[in-house]
Amino acid sequence: MNMGSIWQSLCEVAFEQRYLDVDGLRTRIATAGPEDGVPVVMLHGTGGHWETFSTTIGPFSETYRCVAVDMVGNGFTDKPDRPYEIAFYVDHVLGVMDALGIKRAHLVGMSLGAWVAARIAVSWPERLRRLILMSPAGLIATQSNMARIRAERTRAVNNPDWDSISAIFEHLIASDLRRLPDLIALRQIIYRRDDTRATIDHLLALQDPEIRPRNLIAADEWRNIHAPTLVVASGADHGEYQTTARQVAQLIPHAEVLEMPKVRHWPHFEDPDTFNSAARVFLGRDDAQ
Repeated sequence: MNMGSIWQSLCEVAFEQRYLDVDGLRTRIATAGPEDGVPVVMLHGTGGHWETFSTTIGPFSETYRCVAVDMVGNGFTDKPDRPYEIAFYVDHVLGVMDALGIKRAHLVGMSLGAWVAARIAVSWPERLRRLILMSPAGLIATQSNMARIRAERTRAVNNPDWDSISAIFEHLIASDLRRLPDLIALRQIIYRRDDTRATIDHLLALQDPEIRPRNLIAADEWRNIHAPTLVVASGADHGEYQTTARQVAQLIPHAEVLEMPKVRHWPHFEDPDTFNSAARVFLGRDDAQ
């Protein structure tokens, strides 16, 4: 059994976990790095939490002001009684930035977080410096993938035992050595919460075939993203995410691709050395300008 821990990545990192009031929503964040550093805002996927970036915060915080967010309806942040659509996520993320006095930031998003980051790049380009998209969503809607996510997450929330939570991570991380026990335990704590059980349908709104299409980013909008963009191609991920990564990399004018053929949905977590090295070089080009 793998006995690794999230804490192994954080035990020597000077970071702070705290809560912000963002338009009345109690919002959990983690921050690290110099206050006067260029901000990097990190956005997790569906049902996630800031610890998704536990392997990223340390290396990035050597240079950057890191802000990892539990987005609205996720993790330990408030979960209001309304469907969580992309505009709501965007407003919340921009609200976090406003609360911290951040006018412009690099955005690093994974899956749902990449979708939110891309929408900010389209609609609020003045808030963005550079963009990193991992396992991006938001271009297409595949019925089978939506049904899989809905069934998997609903089952885990209704019966949050070790096996059902572990099954989620089999689809997120290819290597069983990187499916850390305390990562599974943390997700189990979140899925056992009353507010998570009460709002699971809101969390899964974007997996509804009637809701998802109106939230998608059209091809012409992707073409209007002018920020330099790094798209991570995770070769072992589900087909929808591989297809989306390839297509958006073709659509975004200033995009480049980081090939990570052996990882699945969490490339930065499964192979942090490769991701952190390439991502820091990519963001560093902005610092040199």
